[in-house]
Amino acid sequence: MRGWWQELAGLVLPVDCAGCGAVRVLVCGDCRGALSGAEAGLVSPSPRPEGLPVVQASAAYEGAVRAVLLAHKERGALPLAGVLGAALAAAVLAGGPGPGSGRGEVALVPVPSARRQVRARGHDPARRIALAAAGRLRRTGVPARVAPVLALRRAVADQAGLGARQRRENLAGALAVRRDGARLTEGARIVLVDDVVTTGATLAEAARAVRAAGLAGVYGGGSGEGAGVSTDGVLRAAVVAAPADSFVRAAGRHPEASGR
Repeated sequence: MRGWWQELAGLVLPVDCAGCGAVRVLVCGDCRGALSGAEAGLVSPSPRPEGLPVVQASAAYEGAVRAVLLAHKERGALPLAGVLGAALAAAVLAGGPGPGSGRGEVALVPVPSARRQVRARGHDPARRIALAAAGRLRRTGVPARVAPVLALRRAVADQAGLGARQRRENLAGALAVRRDGARLTEGARIVLVDDVVTTGATLAEAARAVRAAGLAGVYGGGSGEGAGVSTDGVLRAAVVAAPADSFVRAAGRHPEASGR
């Protein structure tokens, strides 16, 4: 029935693949494959901003992946949130722990967009993708929820066209955890999420705000001494895509520990 309704919708409201332009399909098989998470892995921008958490990305930010992300973010192709959410979920799972781990719930904390950007676009891309990712994670047996606890506490300039140092300066101290942040993330392991990471400045600022509020490294871990605190103490983040040259392929290298 689902396929029949999609075919009918294609006849009434024809669409082209947001990734490659293939006719009468929202996202074709090849482009879905590029967003499947099969190549998910650690990423580390160079230079690596201080305080950047361990980041997992689902795909390289190029070609069809870039086209799908831009169609969703800038052109309001909201149905693409489903396939992008699946890609984000794959990045979250790549950072572990997975289904049946007994490590409690995952709280996906999206990086917020500026209010003017939300008004201009008509939606908040990172939050919409996070909601889709949480649904996908629950269907794979990972308890997950979205916790929108971060907020901009001052105006920031548009990041487009800014270099790495300028982005860090633009965002320094711009984010804060809302008053109900502890309640919304209670008993959950926090994973910061965004659609794309480039210089890492945004996620580094988000991590600073979360750490300053005392929320980093938390998970639902039973009772007794040390319950509710991550065993490795590492704050994690996940994104749909990152530049191809930022993927860390060398085995045994921990980007946060190495300072890359």
